[in-house]
Amino acid sequence: MDDEQLYIEVPASAVNYVNRILEGYEYLGILTTINAKRATCVVHTTKDTRPLAIEVLKSIDDVPVKILRNREEAE
Repeated sequence: MDDEQLYIEVPASAVNYVNRILEGYEYLGILTTINAKRATCVVHTTKDTRPLAIEVLKSIDDVPVKILRNREEAE
């Protein structure tokens, strides 16, 4: 597992919402869409901020966020 990349899948309608949440935590991570149809994304983090990014994503109650193992699973 890459220490600086966090791969996720969310509903397509929620990508912007999840991005805004991450933007609210300055320097936590930058979200980039990998596959727009599946709404899979990568969150560019650091080794130090990755655990907090996972915690924040898992705490979003109104959007299902699936943490993926690697980029291959996200494509």
